[in-house]
Amino acid sequence: MTLFKLILKWFAIFSLISLIGTTTGAYIYYQKLLSDLPDVATLQNISYQTPFRVYSKDNKLIAQFGEKRRQPIAINQVPKQLIQSFLAAEDDRYYDHPGVDYKSLMRAFVQLLLTGKKKQGGSTITMQVTRNFLLSPEKTYERKFKEILLSLQIEKTYSKDKILEFYLNKIYMGHRSYGIVAAAKTYYGKTLEELTLAQQAMIAGLPKAPSAYNPISNPERSKIRRDYILRRMQLLAFASKEAVSHALEEPVTAKRHYPIIELSAPYVAEMVRREVQKRYGEKTYTNGMRVYTTLGSHLQSTAIKSLHYALHKYDRRYGYRALPHPIFTTETNFQAFKIIGDTYPAQILSIENNIVSLRLQNNKTLEIPWKNFLWARRFRTNNYPRGVRRPRSLKAAMNINDIIRIRPLADESWVLTQVPKVQGGFASLNPMNGAIEAIAGGFDFHQSEYNRATQAKRQPGSGFKPVIYATALKEGFTLASVINDSPIIIRKGTKKDRAWRPQNYSHRYYGPTRIRAALYKSRNIISIRLMQTMGIDKVIQTAKDFGFTDEQLPYGLSLALGSGSASPLRMANFYSIFANGGFLVEPHFIERIEDHTGKVIFEAKPKTACPLCSEQSTEVLDSAQLLSTRAPRVLSPEITFLMTSVLRDVVKRGTATRAKSLGRNDLAGKTGTTNGQRDAWFNGFHPTIVASAWVGMDSYKTLGRGETGGRTALPMWINFMKTALKDVPEAPLTPPKGIVKKYISSITDVATTTGLAGGTWEYFQEGVYPKKSTWITTRTNTKTNTKTNTKTKTYKPAKSTKRIQKTIENLF
Repeated sequence: MTLFKLILKWFAIFSLISLIGTTTGAYIYYQKLLSDLPDVATLQNISYQTPFRVYSKDNKLIAQFGEKRRQPIAINQVPKQLIQSFLAAEDDRYYDHPGVDYKSLMRAFVQLLLTGKKKQGGSTITMQVTRNFLLSPEKTYERKFKEILLSLQIEKTYSKDKILEFYLNKIYMGHRSYGIVAAAKTYYGKTLEELTLAQQAMIAGLPKAPSAYNPISNPERSKIRRDYILRRMQLLAFASKEAVSHALEEPVTAKRHYPIIELSAPYVAEMVRREVQKRYGEKTYTNGMRVYTTLGSHLQSTAIKSLHYALHKYDRRYGYRALPHPIFTTETNFQAFKIIGDTYPAQILSIENNIVSLRLQNNKTLEIPWKNFLWARRFRTNNYPRGVRRPRSLKAAMNINDIIRIRPLADESWVLTQVPKVQGGFASLNPMNGAIEAIAGGFDFHQSEYNRATQAKRQPGSGFKPVIYATALKEGFTLASVINDSPIIIRKGTKKDRAWRPQNYSHRYYGPTRIRAALYKSRNIISIRLMQTMGIDKVIQTAKDFGFTDEQLPYGLSLALGSGSASPLRMANFYSIFANGGFLVEPHFIERIEDHTGKVIFEAKPKTACPLCSEQSTEVLDSAQLLSTRAPRVLSPEITFLMTSVLRDVVKRGTATRAKSLGRNDLAGKTGTTNGQRDAWFNGFHPTIVASAWVGMDSYKTLGRGETGGRTALPMWINFMKTALKDVPEAPLTPPKGIVKKYISSITDVATTTGLAGGTWEYFQEGVYPKKSTWITTRTNTKTNTKTNTKTKTYKPAKSTKRIQKTIENLF
């Protein structure tokens, strides 16, 4: 055997051994890769990271939360030409190859051999799906091999259309947008069907480099990429020559579009966000839930407008704070000023013939007549409504290029305005089940996220008095019981300077007064005398039955004047007891929650009031069923009726007569004003809806002299109810079984002969009406204001008072 043959033999043996070794090694490596590969079946249950959205009960979008913007879509809903634009840009042989384009891979491999550099290329749409769904983002040869193997497996498992659907919903498109639907909305504010050919090509060019080819941040490069795709579409016969020529001439029109909020309810949106996150944790922002609230869009919009209306109405009474100088300087960037509430920044262009020409930030021009500036007296203090004289002329008050604020009126005209320093809160709910109908937590959420409708802890003032009177009726008093409205001194200890001398709002005293009149005229002294007689503990227990907490109920006689704390929602919930017949319902704002597929994963099942359900009928029901569906009764039907009767008098002839402007006889409620006019309230209801309005300063400063609940807060409630009760028929007040009507003397609480001059009719609980005149006249000497050391001393009336009582008793 020659040397050459020997070398050849050993070379063949070595080659064979190397081939066997390489093949064995490759097989072992292949098996290892296969064992490391994720299961492609997991794509079947893929969950796209989508934001959660908040809607009104009539399906208006309120808010969207989540970092990623995505809205998955089925492939059969994607326009054919949009699909073709992606094929032209990314993978024109997509429907021909088995998941891997070997020609493209070979080109990329040759490029690697020639240059020694790895370059992008050779990746099919299937391989991009593999990379985005199943593999980590690092770039290694091993990951590339896995990508190829997985792509082949995916193609065997799923149809081409399904794989393309994965891709179009997953791919990143820039500006936090994922998928084609989000991209269309982000860059053009359009649906997929509304996109032009040029816009389709622009979106198809984004996956390659979402930043470099972004039409907003890099319009020139994005146009080059777009035009390349359009020419590719013509070459591949995806679009005609004429259509492409027209598209090539189309300018870049992309700009940032944000989700269109159809209903302004930012305070409720934040309430929902917190509640849903508490339930579901951080996955809240990525699992595409849809939360439907109890809000109706019409009432919610009305609530916000009503709050704005009331705060502006108050604010205008005290003049224009910007005079004698403009609000802002002309050097400031006009576009930097924000829209706050319903106030819009505007720049003065000219002042001619008492007409002001203005420019808004969107360059729209307006003309406002002089009469819409007349309210702008110079501001002094809250104790000097209207300030000083009106400005003599517009030119004396303002200059060209000044930046002012204006707001639209209902008749589509505009008026000079300013951002009120006063704040407000408004809450409305359905009294039968506690569903919140509307929430306005302040003048502007972005100015202050503090939700005054739900988080405020303000003294309710006289709005708390119905608790006192409901307790009195439970304790045997009647609406005809007479209480002496006369000065009262409550001492703390022995020192005279530590005495509390409460007064009525008017600083006057009215003598013997029936309970009905005492409540609708909001007499402070009578509330205190009633609480003295019954005891603080009984009043507090009633308040707790009505939903108040220990924290909201300070122990002391000042509670009779509403010295506790409450929010508008708490007060609305309290007054719903009178509106629904005596039941305590639980406020709620989420109606249901759906997952990304539309499956309901939560649905509210509130306990409801049932004023027409008799006690006999409830005996038939299973007790567990009754507990789960019926709200607890906290006030008897008889006392509920009596209280509602008096609270209707508040509107008819008491402190809320302004509400008679609504032209209805079925409205009831109670005003509330606290010491120093720091808080103004109106809590009112109709049998179908209850609402509470509050106005005050966040700083607890005074609202000013005369700023009572009936003047300051009631306009907000009236404005809301004007819309809420439109086309709602009158609801008569029908006495329940157990209520009797008796004719009583005009000067006592004793029943008398029908037709006696000066007498009046009054409602009583059956069997609970006085046979003898009862007057309460007390003086309190209290060493401390604590639970353990409260002493009450009842003194005899003055001789003149005794004489009057004796005369009355002799008469009857």
